[in-house]
Amino acid sequence: MAAIEKRTTSDGSTSYRVKIRLRGQPVQSATFASLTKAKQWATQTEAAIREGRYFQTAEAKRHTLAEAIERYERDTLPSLKSAAHRRLHYAWWKDRLGALTLADLTSAAINDALNEVAKERQLGPQSVAHYRQSLSSVLTQAANVWQWTEQSPMHRVPKPALPRGRVRYLSDEERARLLETCKQSSNPDLYLAVLLALTTGGRQAETMGASWAQIDLNRATLQLEETKNGSRRALHLTAPVLELLRERAKVRRIDSVLLFPSKVNPKQAVDLRQPWEKALQAASIEGFHWHDLRHTFASYAAMNGASLPELAALLGHKTLAMVQRYAHLSPAHTASLAERVAAMMLGGAA
Repeated sequence: MAAIEKRTTSDGSTSYRVKIRLRGQPVQSATFASLTKAKQWATQTEAAIREGRYFQTAEAKRHTLAEAIERYERDTLPSLKSAAHRRLHYAWWKDRLGALTLADLTSAAINDALNEVAKERQLGPQSVAHYRQSLSSVLTQAANVWQWTEQSPMHRVPKPALPRGRVRYLSDEERARLLETCKQSSNPDLYLAVLLALTTGGRQAETMGASWAQIDLNRATLQLEETKNGSRRALHLTAPVLELLRERAKVRRIDSVLLFPSKVNPKQAVDLRQPWEKALQAASIEGFHWHDLRHTFASYAAMNGASLPELAALLGHKTLAMVQRYAHLSPAHTASLAERVAAMMLGGAA
């Protein structure tokens, strides 16, 4: 229960000291200049203690955002692949809002900061979303793991509206020209690397960073143990790729475990930027990036009747949202499916 004691000093000023004693809980006290404020605090604080909210709020007042970020950088960040990029984000967040306690960190302040970084650094929606996600990871851990705050304010910070995913894929003529120029390239890695990416839909880091231990020539698979989404996945190796891999295995370098090792540093993958750009130029292909090889694989799969769940499985996506961009490429497949459903429901009248 709350007890309020009136105090009068020698100079005649009056104050009100509140003490709240609840069984099993430490005594809480505060002093106010007015009786009204003392009663308000007593009512609100007693209710918060009974509901289990008060001590979480008190904990949030003891830690700043900068402290939370520094703990996250020390305990969690080193294990993440995106550590380098996130450190840049966290340096900005600490400079902008780091002095605020977690209790004072509001969704409005975060949203204003995101608008500021977008203007200050001339960032697009995707980059702003990365800043938001970096901070969200810290605040989620602060709430759920460290219990430094009752809940993360990020649930009231809207995500930036992202543009529709870009889909650029090779036409039949472009594909033939590109493969031919890659085959004629002076770089011995380019043709196999492009063919591997084009026929598996693997991400650049997954295919270029592959090791021989991941290759199973008998089962025709490239096993991915740790993908971007954190799940295992196997890429199927087609006959032309298998043939080239078998030839490469006969002359593979003994100082590297990588499929495409750099000549300078065998522990790193080869850098194919220059031969790739030359091949694109020789094939007269414009507006095409390495990642578009993955789009080409997905687009051809969609046009050959792959369903959205099948595309998600091929590309290693956990949800269908990322493969919706290919839905318009398979109208014949969906039309055929609709006809079969109608025939089943209506019989000969369909």
